[in-house]
Amino acid sequence: MNIEVREGRLEDAEFLAEGNIAMARETEGLSLDRHTVLDGVRAVLEDAGKGTYFIAEADGRPCGQLLITHEWSDWRNGDVWWIQSVYVLPEMRRAGVFRQLHSEVRRMAMEAGAVGLRLYVERHNETAQNTYTRLGMSLTGYVVMEEMFPVQLRTA
Repeated sequence: MNIEVREGRLEDAEFLAEGNIAMARETEGLSLDRHTVLDGVRAVLEDAGKGTYFIAEADGRPCGQLLITHEWSDWRNGDVWWIQSVYVLPEMRRAGVFRQLHSEVRRMAMEAGAVGLRLYVERHNETAQNTYTRLGMSLTGYVVMEEMFPVQLRTA
């Protein structure tokens, strides 16, 4: 099987949104609002300043995704690429899809002069943690804290 990685395009919005919804359901038991997620995906695809989606394709068909966002590190005087919204179709797992996505994004980050890659992973998702460890990532001494505000649904 041939796995290729490319940047996401506006016509990928439905696939990306469905992947994000499935990932939230599988990893955190969350039911996300489809319209909100689709609008959020489209916002990224229409504004590269928000991030960049990458799509893995197996034999020309989308089978995996991830989103890169950026964080400036004043400590390192450089850009950290955050890996987010990772999803691989269930039937394509353990086939090297995420490995290919990670490899391509890592290569691009290094070429762009980024100082590193980061991601956050659900505390109890040991399968994902093991995958990330095998690819050279490690747990940090940091704990992520957040305060999320209620989503304000927009009407068109």
